[in-house]
Amino acid sequence: MERAKIIKEELIEQNLHFLAVYMETKNACLALLSENEDKLGTLAIAVPKPKDLLGPASSSILLGDRNVILARMFAEHLASRKAKIALVSIYLETVDEMRAQSILMRLLEKVAQAEMGKEGTTT
Repeated sequence: MERAKIIKEELIEQNLHFLAVYMETKNACLALLSENEDKLGTLAIAVPKPKDLLGPASSSILLGDRNVILARMFAEHLASRKAKIALVSIYLETVDEMRAQSILMRLLEKVAQAEMGKEGTTT
């Protein structure tokens, strides 16, 4: 039985500290993306489309009303990329969504690279 993978990453950009906590199980993944400290923010869920159907993953907001576009976008991206249910939380204190989008995408890519490194070292 394989246990959940947990990865923590951070990125400092434009004198701002961005954090990621990522957890992946066999059928789902959860990404908490936040500014300055680990906090739960606007939470979106996305379910990937079946392989025989084209189109993006379908998503909904479960919690919160700030950063809804960003939360849904990242949840859909993660669900499509991993072919799993994806939950993504976005918590931003001072940065607006437009400015945070590219920074958080780089942070998520950093998480993906760390995950690839972990897979290479596990037996």
